Amino acid sequence: MHRIALIILLLAPVAGFGQIFTQNPAKPATKADAPPALPVSEEVAEAEAAIVKSEWKAAEAKLDPWLAAHPADARALFDAGYVADAQNRQEAAAGFYRRAVEANPQSFEARVELGLLLARQEKTSEARTELTAATQLDPGEAGASAKARAWRALAEIDSTTDPAKASEELLEALKLTPETQADTLLAAELAAQSGQIEAADQAYRRVLAKDPKSAAANAGLAHLLIARKQYPEAETLLRAALEQAPEDTALTAQLATVLAAEDKAEALPLLEKLHEAHPKDLPITRMLAAVLDDAGDAVGADKLYVMLLEASPNDPKLLVAHGQELIRQLKYTEAFAAFNKATRLDEANADGWSGLAFAASRTNQPAVTIHALTMRAKFLPEVPSTYFLWAISYDALHQKVQASAYYHHFLDAAAGKMPDQEWQARQRLIVLEKK
Repeated sequence: MHRIALIILLLAPVAGFGQIFTQNPAKPATKADAPPALPVSEEVAEAEAAIVKSEWKAAEAKLDPWLAAHPADARALFDAGYVADAQNRQEAAAGFYRRAVEANPQSFEARVELGLLLARQEKTSEARTELTAATQLDPGEAGASAKARAWRALAEIDSTTDPAKASEELLEALKLTPETQADTLLAAELAAQSGQIEAADQAYRRVLAKDPKSAAANAGLAHLLIARKQYPEAETLLRAALEQAPEDTALTAQLATVLAAEDKAEALPLLEKLHEAHPKDLPITRMLAAVLDDAGDAVGADKLYVMLLEASPNDPKLLVAHGQELIRQLKYTEAFAAFNKATRLDEANADGWSGLAFAASRTNQPAVTIHALTMRAKFLPEVPSTYFLWAISYDALHQKVQASAYYHHFLDAAAGKMPDQEWQARQRLIVLEKK
């Protein structure tokens, strides 16, 4: 059995879901928790008593002078890092944690908290180094749960880039502590990324059986249903989820996606409202542009694509979408420029070559049309419209043999579906084949 599927079978989710990287740092050990091997100074003990009460300024007042005189006190350095971390002074906290590790490389707590802090700062490589080191240390009085926390954090870090490795790390955590709902959600995500859709589906549904309000599970299951084009079930799921969390942007965007796929008119006003609330959200803007395009609003869609291109001027897909809207507005010269740029940026963009061929034809550039059709043919089969473009382009270049051949190809492929162009093709064949 695949390891990720095995994880999912082992999990029995419980209520409650916490983000590993956003948890508060573990409180430093106190005399009541775990007496240290070396005596604790009165100043540090008083600082820790203040920390227990969340009296950060009082703790700093004790720690600062002590560390000025004792800069290598690993315990005091960790305490100072905790105080800074609790106040969201991340750089200061990282500095103290690093100094604590330098003073005592075997400090499990300092390495774990430094790793988690670096993960929150998206410094994943450094975070992985510290957390991996922590998993090799004795957690002491912090116990198995603290080491499991390090393994879970590693699994979170690796979940997007190496699902197999992340699954191994999650299993290590499960060896140390009972499974949690967060574990089930992570296992579901890993399964989905590894193509184990049924396993992911089962995991999400198990979470929802325990906690129907879980936004993460609802969004995850909806994503699977949308990918499998199970739109009615996805719509039912998302509407129920939004009754519990009506302001959830991700769930609303998913519902809009489903409604658009079902060609339901409700999709457009829903996306417009979502865009109005989040005008700088690029994925939402992109979705709204696509729905406006489907609704035949080329001008409205193009305004959004222009906005998106301001943020990503070299995105070939956006350039193609912009070009297509310009074609619908009969702005062929501007469309030509958009398609030309898109194909220069991505020579494998078949839609870009299709658009360039059409725009070049409409701007009387038959040689460019033929080049674009040649490039398009590397990725897509011919259709009646491309046969027609081949034919009229060779015709414009006075290459009679090629033009005649493509007019015949076009007539065979069109078979009465394009009457105006078919009439034109027959007329040109009379002239071209006249003896």
